[in-house]
Amino acid sequence: MKTTNKASNVIFTNPKTQQQHYSLRKKKTPPSLLSTPSPLSPPSQHQKLIFFQMGATEHVVGERENEIEAGMREKEGDGGNKEERVRDLERGEVGVEEREVQSNHVDVDDDDNVGHGHDHEEFNVSRFHRLNPTNPLRIVINSSTRVAKPSQPTNQSQRSHTHTQSRSVPTPIETPQPPPQQPVTLNSRRYTNRISLFIFALHQLLAIALVCFLVFKGIRGLIQDSDSVKRKQKNVLKFFLPQVEVATFMSIILAFIWQGAIRKWPTFMIHFILWCTFIMSLAAGILLICFQKAPTDGVGVCFIAFAIGNGLYGCWVSHRIKFCCKVLSLSLQPVSKFSDLNKPTYNMLGVGFLWISLWILAVIGALNFYFPPLIIIVLVLSLMWTTEVMRNVVNITVSRVIALYYLRGMQSSTQFCLLRALTRNLGSACLGSLFVPAIEALRIVARGLNLLEGEDEFMFCCARCCLRVMDSIFRNGNSWAYVQIAAYGKGFVNASQDTWSLFEKEDMVPIVDADITSSICFLTGVCSGSICVIVVAAWTQRVHQSFTATLSLLTFLIGYLLTRIAMAVPHACVSCYYVCYAENPDNRLFDKTIKDRQALLKTGREVVVPTPRGLRRYTTRS
Repeated sequence: MKTTNKASNVIFTNPKTQQQHYSLRKKKTPPSLLSTPSPLSPPSQHQKLIFFQMGATEHVVGERENEIEAGMREKEGDGGNKEERVRDLERGEVGVEEREVQSNHVDVDDDDNVGHGHDHEEFNVSRFHRLNPTNPLRIVINSSTRVAKPSQPTNQSQRSHTHTQSRSVPTPIETPQPPPQQPVTLNSRRYTNRISLFIFALHQLLAIALVCFLVFKGIRGLIQDSDSVKRKQKNVLKFFLPQVEVATFMSIILAFIWQGAIRKWPTFMIHFILWCTFIMSLAAGILLICFQKAPTDGVGVCFIAFAIGNGLYGCWVSHRIKFCCKVLSLSLQPVSKFSDLNKPTYNMLGVGFLWISLWILAVIGALNFYFPPLIIIVLVLSLMWTTEVMRNVVNITVSRVIALYYLRGMQSSTQFCLLRALTRNLGSACLGSLFVPAIEALRIVARGLNLLEGEDEFMFCCARCCLRVMDSIFRNGNSWAYVQIAAYGKGFVNASQDTWSLFEKEDMVPIVDADITSSICFLTGVCSGSICVIVVAAWTQRVHQSFTATLSLLTFLIGYLLTRIAMAVPHACVSCYYVCYAENPDNRLFDKTIKDRQALLKTGREVVVPTPRGLRRYTTRS
């Protein structure tokens, strides 16, 4: 029968060998064997013999005395293969010693024949490397070269115990962690959308060169051309240029009047703008039709059609006006803390006035050049992009000032924010100036198509296609992006996506989708343009009737563009209110206005007609 000594990991095949083992444990280990050899030196034959005779005695005999007789195992398998499952609770390090003991593995029967002459005695030498470093057997194996230090056994024991625990406990499977995100900074120094910035700079250089060339052509026509050409140029300068300059100056005055009135009486002005625009556009259309000329009649019909649409829109959004007035009032409160917040608006309007004055001379000079209609269309498109960039520069400047106030409680310098908008964030302003007007136009189209019942298959397909396009556009490009562009220096597309993700996370999509602040700013520009049309059309009809239709369209465009520059201030304030709230709803600077609105929408006590951003589910009629 086979007996296992659990304390020493030695397996005995007969009782006689076990008695010899017990007698050898009482003998004292020679002092020469207590030195610590190098882990790289293999044990000698003499050490192996003593190792077997000592019976793998532990350093604490009293604690292991009761464990000697608990290691009985039976043979497993018919082929004589003897696998013993012996576990030592005090295993040592298994580094280099494990490879050395395995490489110098010696048959147990040979050791028995040398030391005691007992046949068929076998033990598992591969277990020796698991002995505790303080075990005498481990000291015997390592006694050739290494000398033990007083402090090493304790540290070695602690390390081996820690290593044993780390090996006995299975290591949990670690899930891959996402890469750490770069910290968001409010003082980014990189230039955003550099390609758009380069294209706009190139366009501006070409536009300046073209305007200068056309002004030169106009002056040359007044000096060197024939009498008929000179007479024509003089008539244009006399009856065309003054009306445009007056319309430009009047548009700037109206822009400041609208902005000051909205800041002072926001609730009243929202109602006033909705219906004043309806009245003014309708009056401009009727006035142009009364002139009874084909060009003026066509322009007048357009104004009347817009007035009808404006009236319908005012009735459609009547239930949204109360909440919009409240948000506008709250968002304009920080404006009083910044006395110089209107300086960017003054600067942009001054630059706009000078550029339009030079631009109109280029339009007059284009009449003496090849393809005048094509040249004038190019100049108009260039003017629209330039003024839209000016408006977005004001928007980004004001957005940074207000956003830093909401996010960090800072009162930053408006001049520094304007300089930043004109340099680092100008590329995003240029890119947004191209896409945001198109997005707003498509938004109006999508809302109109959403009102269709879907009975016409062709119109149904168009509506479905437009809704899919709108879903992609609103996520990748929207007017809410200017807040994060100004605050964090993001690109236009990234800022649009991040801002819309914030709205979705905070369940604010129905609220921002139903906001009419951008529509109010748009209608303010239309109202100023209609007022300019009424004044200029009546004036031109008395002095030079053939210029009435052309000047009506031109002055309407100038009034609209310049007014939108001034209205960028309240628009930026409302955008900052929504975006900064979505980023930190628990900010003490915000009240419960949006939370109460969300609660009303969830309970169904407030109905909001959302802008479509996906396929609408149509029910079949029975």
